[in-house]
Amino acid sequence: MQKVDSMSTVTGEEVEYQSWKKAFLISNDTVQLIVLTEVGPRILFFGFRGDENEFHDSSTAPGDRVDREFKVYGGHRLWVSPEVARTYYPDNFPVSVRKQGSAFVFTAPPESAPPGTNLQKELEIELAEKGTEVTVTHRIRNLGQVPTEMAPWALSVMAGGGKAILPFPPKAPFSPSRLVPEGVFTLWSYTDLADPRWRIGTRYLQLRQAKNSASRFKEQMGGIFNPSGWGAYFRSGHLFVKRADVEVGAKYPDSGCNFEVFTDEHSLELETLGPLRNLEPGETAEHIERWWLFKDIEAGESESWIDNEILVRIQAIL
Repeated sequence: MQKVDSMSTVTGEEVEYQSWKKAFLISNDTVQLIVLTEVGPRILFFGFRGDENEFHDSSTAPGDRVDREFKVYGGHRLWVSPEVARTYYPDNFPVSVRKQGSAFVFTAPPESAPPGTNLQKELEIELAEKGTEVTVTHRIRNLGQVPTEMAPWALSVMAGGGKAILPFPPKAPFSPSRLVPEGVFTLWSYTDLADPRWRIGTRYLQLRQAKNSASRFKEQMGGIFNPSGWGAYFRSGHLFVKRADVEVGAKYPDSGCNFEVFTDEHSLELETLGPLRNLEPGETAEHIERWWLFKDIEAGESESWIDNEILVRIQAIL
């Protein structure tokens, strides 16, 4: 096993994880992450030390894996928006790992095998010396010969049984200075706002994950423009928070969404997107998320509960 030394309390080392022979453990005294390197890169585990995984992990060692087939592993991944065929380029190949300052960088091989995308994905992960804060830098490089329109898309697949929370844009009374829309709410063909898993309030959007939903569609998805730049997932007294910078006036995918949520019978995805851009040959698009974990959070449903239990914690770290 290779171990990467560090002057701080943060350590990184190659490990075996479940049925996988090659993964990488990053930890401090409070939390740990496990990044799959046999394929990927995927962050399969994020949680408090000695506690359960906040992410949904549906992975198994490939064995009879077909390299050209996209596999559902769970965890946290990097995709390319808009969602078209190239989005599903399989991340079934070994990942290189290097230390860069206080961060660990995980680089996938170029997506050149037919039908190639001529893109290359990379995750840089920096865990704070103390506490739960993690900075995840997502990079997509254009290795091709022509520009391509794209946006980085960061998806955290959360363990089932919880609910996502997204803030709506601030409300204000009608006035002549407020005649244009403040944001968007994007619907998919299977989005049913009468589904009881949705809770649409004045200040917040909530989407609950349920294993045995009696709804017409097992999947639900929605996207918003979220100027506050944060989203959260509450489950069993634990709170996962992620934040991404918002570029005001930029063009975002899916009719203007920078945050999206998706759920099925197994998990819930809390997703952020960067702005759409024309990525020139040789250029790299970068999208940064910051994560935090909290525990011993009292459960609730109302918007007052979100204000008192969730928002106060988020305001303390942002």
